[in-house]
Amino acid sequence: MTTILLYATQESLLTDVIVWILMILTMSASVLLIFIQRRKGRDLVNELEQLDKLKKNNVQNEFILKALHIATWHMDVQKQEIAYDFDYRERTGDWIADSSVTDGDLGRGVGMLHEQDAPRVARSIQNLCEGKISEYHEEYRVCVPNTNRVYWEESFATVSERGVDGRATMLVGTSKRIDDRKKMESDLVDARYRAEESDRLKTAFLANMSHEIRTPLNAIVGFTSVLPDVDSAEERKVLLDLIHENTQKLLRIVDDVVTISKIEAGKEDLDISTFNLAMILQEVMRPFASKLKEGVVMNTSFADPELMITTDMNRITETMKHLLSNAAKFTNVGSVTVGFDMPDDDRINIWVRDTGIGISAEHQSQIFESFFKVDEFIPGAGLGLSTCRTMVYSLGGTVTCQSTIGEGSTFTLNIPVKQK
Repeated sequence: MTTILLYATQESLLTDVIVWILMILTMSASVLLIFIQRRKGRDLVNELEQLDKLKKNNVQNEFILKALHIATWHMDVQKQEIAYDFDYRERTGDWIADSSVTDGDLGRGVGMLHEQDAPRVARSIQNLCEGKISEYHEEYRVCVPNTNRVYWEESFATVSERGVDGRATMLVGTSKRIDDRKKMESDLVDARYRAEESDRLKTAFLANMSHEIRTPLNAIVGFTSVLPDVDSAEERKVLLDLIHENTQKLLRIVDDVVTISKIEAGKEDLDISTFNLAMILQEVMRPFASKLKEGVVMNTSFADPELMITTDMNRITETMKHLLSNAAKFTNVGSVTVGFDMPDDDRINIWVRDTGIGISAEHQSQIFESFFKVDEFIPGAGLGLSTCRTMVYSLGGTVTCQSTIGEGSTFTLNIPVKQK
């Protein structure tokens, strides 16, 4: 009996020990699980905080990209594929290469660029991939499909990932439309050119006007000083005629300068009226008939003697006077013909044709410039045709010249039939 109880007591003790061990293991496991769970909880909180920060950063970055109208992209160097991540470039009514077009083959994307820019851009990207440059920066023109239009873009890029061999495997970059900046740059270049041209014209003006004004002025002063000493009525009349002729030359020079200055400065408004074109041209021609050299005749060729046009009659009149003066001056034989064609597309050609000495092809593009003279020995300030161009441009028209040496010249005004 005693043996059985002892056995039972030993067996119960063993059971208690096992239970306690299991309880201890369970409690340890529970503590460990709680510790792990708390740690994972802290990690999860950290991850959530990081995600929240990342989300805030993404919102900020997206806002910045939108504000700056920038597109971001990445390029797989090995596959030569490019894809856009975000695209906030301006689309101001013009087509723009979006992600559906540009994602994919790099060669296709470069092929959309202007033919003068594509090789340079492709070479720069290749140099970046090969490590020859550390950063890529290019400005280029993108061709709009099925049109002749282009728009400007500026891109930056750098290497974002490298392989174990150190070679670039991924590029990241940005693109932005810069049409406004390019226009501003172009305007600045034009402004600089105009300023330089203004300085050149001012210098030319002083050089030419000092000579052109002094010549008739010297004649006027010289003939006037000897006039009291001349007793012969015939000689006095000759001197008076010379004084009058040089006075008119001086007045024409001053009038031309004042006219050009007023029109170009916008100080002289158009005086629009409706008039019979043929009648006005005949009135302009009348004084020049007596100024033609012996043997030269004046003709007319009006498509419609009753044609009425609406424009500035004074500017048409002054322009035709300059053209007829030149025709009379340079035509020794043959004829001077004034005419106009029937209107076409609400515009009309008015022309002066002569059989004079003609103008060489190399000079035809220069004769409308201020102070330009084909022959420096021929009297005149070189302002007549420049004045014509200025007045015709102010009417929304153009003036052109067709000429052959020894055969004559034709000066043509193309202006609207009805000035708005």
